[in-house]
Amino acid sequence: MAEDLYREVILDHYKNPRGHGVIEDPDAQAEGVNPLCGDEVSIYVQFGEDGETVDEVKFSGRGCAISQASTSMLMEMVKGKTAREIAELPKEQLLEEVGIPLTPIRLKCALLGLGVLKVALHRAKGTPLPQEWAGLDELELS
Repeated sequence: MAEDLYREVILDHYKNPRGHGVIEDPDAQAEGVNPLCGDEVSIYVQFGEDGETVDEVKFSGRGCAISQASTSMLMEMVKGKTAREIAELPKEQLLEEVGIPLTPIRLKCALLGLGVLKVALHRAKGTPLPQEWAGLDELELS
């Protein structure tokens, strides 16, 4: 029964994504593709007056319900947080929001947006990247 509720939440985020769109001239930006399934996510960040707190965050992209819904959930989770707080955000916290068991391939779908956001913040603010994302800032993620 709880899984059904989570599936409804995922479908709602997929059909009505939060934070969907583009920020013109963002303070931080990155793009990523999941080569296993072709999901694409671009994330745009605008910082507040302090230069550290996320004032606005948006994403665009296409892909499966899991990648798009989890990125939508992420947009709600990170608004108002600092770049460092987001850099330290454990992937388990996002997966808890998603709330359903995922296969290894779907796990990559669910974490695509988080990885892209962390790369964007690393490029803009020098925040640390988790081990699994190290080196991605050197790539042209498109």
